[in-house]
Amino acid sequence: MNFPVVKGAAYALIQAKEMVLHHGTTQTSEGRKNPASEHLMKLPEHLRSFQDAVSYPPNQVYIGNMTPEDLRSIPRPWYQAPVSGASRNGKFGEIMPEDEFLGLMKIVDAFDLVVLEEQFQNSVREKLVGHPVLGDIMGLEKLSKDPGNAEEIRKLVDGHTAQPMYFEGKLVGCVKRAHEFDEALSDRVMFENLVGKASATFALKLLLAKTKLQPDEVEYIIECSEEACGDMNQRGGGNFAKAIGEMCGCINATGSDTRSFCAGPVHALVEAAALAQTGIYKNVVVLAGGSSAKLGMNSKDHVKKGMPILEDMLGAFAIHIGENDGINPVIRTDGIGRHRIGSGSSPQAVMTSIVADPLDKLGYKIPEVDRYSPEMQNPEITEPAGAGDVPLANFKMIGALSVKRGELEKSELLKAVNSFGMPGFAPTQGHIPSGVPFIGHARDMILSGEINRAMIVGKGSLFLGRLTNLFDGVSFVMEKNSGVFQETGFNKDEVRLMIAEAMRDFAQTFRGK
Repeated sequence: MNFPVVKGAAYALIQAKEMVLHHGTTQTSEGRKNPASEHLMKLPEHLRSFQDAVSYPPNQVYIGNMTPEDLRSIPRPWYQAPVSGASRNGKFGEIMPEDEFLGLMKIVDAFDLVVLEEQFQNSVREKLVGHPVLGDIMGLEKLSKDPGNAEEIRKLVDGHTAQPMYFEGKLVGCVKRAHEFDEALSDRVMFENLVGKASATFALKLLLAKTKLQPDEVEYIIECSEEACGDMNQRGGGNFAKAIGEMCGCINATGSDTRSFCAGPVHALVEAAALAQTGIYKNVVVLAGGSSAKLGMNSKDHVKKGMPILEDMLGAFAIHIGENDGINPVIRTDGIGRHRIGSGSSPQAVMTSIVADPLDKLGYKIPEVDRYSPEMQNPEITEPAGAGDVPLANFKMIGALSVKRGELEKSELLKAVNSFGMPGFAPTQGHIPSGVPFIGHARDMILSGEINRAMIVGKGSLFLGRLTNLFDGVSFVMEKNSGVFQETGFNKDEVRLMIAEAMRDFAQTFRGK
């Protein structure tokens, strides 16, 4: 079968420590009830520098300078084991400082909602003009126009008609509301949506810079974050996808948004695979930006334990799915895993539906998959809050299911888990950790012959919307390309025609004999 392939992946991180203080989970919950709480008073003391964020081992894995296997060899706590000589630039992407990101938010703003103080705006303009990926971005000229002044910005923020933008403890800008009374266009929602748009735009620009894909070759974009854009009559109507493509010059692309909480990205990748395999679109990009509302979710527990605030990172990614080229790893669309409505919600039922059932279709046993990538949250973030090591728990459930199915001896369970598992390294941004951070590494490992296949697993909590108590889950297998459909200089229709003509000639010859 002519399966679609993963042709490239890019990953972006943005350190957003001021957003932790002013826009993250703690501020939107505790800050509203008790702005003078002891925790909020202590929080600034636990913020880390940009260089600390760059040299943090899991962040280096996320952008491709290190592998998950490298991370396994570093003793924890990882925040006390900085990577010597770490760079903000990686094989798969980049880590961006907060000031540059605030400038990018103004660049992607289409309705003049972002106001930056003049001196700050000029300083970030210089940095972004010289940026190797963003130096040619459409809208860069906005950083040369309409600066604000500190008094004007303070008045908007104090009047509760704009969200503040801080850098190094100083108010340097704001995001204004887009409508006087529409809550879906409030300053808070517009801030979150512009954060998502800007970070996803950065990820797409990185993908275009690090692969052979050209902007005008992109035909369809699927955006799969957890934000929702619309107005009071259609709160989640969309469309992030086309707004992001517009910023990156993808003039021939259309697109839409896919949502399913943490499982959304894997749903989107399955959709992209189907579009590419059927030939409806040759080049599809799946992408998502970060969530400012999820910054600092576990910060209270980190502060209590004397740790730095590790949830200061916005995550983003962009993945290119295309027609089979005979080289890149394929997505096995004949074995897509899905958690059905009637599957049940027990851990065993969930793992059976999204891991064992699709592998049965493909004729594989669980240990025959070289790597699994489920929820890849960084355990150094989740363990202090009592959530445990989420990836390890998933790997153990997969291993236990293999033992139950008679594919693995119980005595070999931990060895198998160590073999097909890996340390979690993604920021806790909900949709960001769910399977997709490993795709870039998996593609490299398959192309180099280190592994033959990997399973990408997305799981989601649909009960968060208060409409159902159901869980969600979907998965697919990435596998070494057989090379059968390697490019020959002919397109697929020409190849099919040649095969048909050859078969006809053979039949005529056979009848003649």
